[in-house]
Amino acid sequence: MGAMHPFHLAFPVTSLAKARAFYGELLGCPEGRSSEDWVDFNLYGHQIVAHLAPAEAGHRKTSAVDGDDVPVRHFGVVLSMPEWEALAARLRGAGVRFVIEPHIRFKGEVGEQATLFFLDPCGNALEFKAFADPSRLFAK
Repeated sequence: MGAMHPFHLAFPVTSLAKARAFYGELLGCPEGRSSEDWVDFNLYGHQIVAHLAPAEAGHRKTSAVDGDDVPVRHFGVVLSMPEWEALAARLRGAGVRFVIEPHIRFKGEVGEQATLFFLDPCGNALEFKAFADPSRLFAK
């Protein structure tokens, strides 16, 4: 697959203070540059930028995926299984309410994966997943 290139994602938030508390403190993302209207975070080596845009934040639609109502607009990172398990435990310990509880999706299939969904305090949906066999990320 070659060297992994950092991904850049800009997303709306209702409050930069809430974004800093959630992404910076709870998820442990180091903060980068910022202004009065946006703040950069390092999410596992990827650049995500929280832009103050209250009317744009929040998830609205879902799509059926393996029996779950998945928020259509979401983002996250594919972690190693130990990282995923540690994150799930950290989120549970912090009292984060899951939109979709941590579980294994597509059991016994090529795309078998651990997944979990939750909302940030601004209503944005995040998914973190892991594969027992990371080489199956794009397997058909």
